[in-house]
Amino acid sequence: MQYFYFLLSAAQSGASDNPFETVSQPIIGLLNMALTPALGIVGALGAIYCIFLGAKLAKAEEPQDREKAKNSLKNAIVGFVLIFVLIVVLKLGMGAMQSWMQSNIK
Repeated sequence: MQYFYFLLSAAQSGASDNPFETVSQPIIGLLNMALTPALGIVGALGAIYCIFLGAKLAKAEEPQDREKAKNSLKNAIVGFVLIFVLIVVLKLGMGAMQSWMQSNIK
């Protein structure tokens, strides 16, 4: 029932014909604002964590500890690169997703 009132108020206030457009605009704005700082945060945390793991690798004396540290460093690098690439793809794909959504709304 609340959905019906939302539709009615959106139609009366002169908003667009589709209420989903009204709801999606703040979400798209939030994503656009959050993705750029997320890139910086992921980059900084990734660098700090990889430096920590590199120091752990340098301090390892036993061969087993060295292998564990080396594998941890490889996994961390792959993980942070994957996260970074996914954020960049999302940021670049926002325009295409918005145009797709606009074409399907009408």
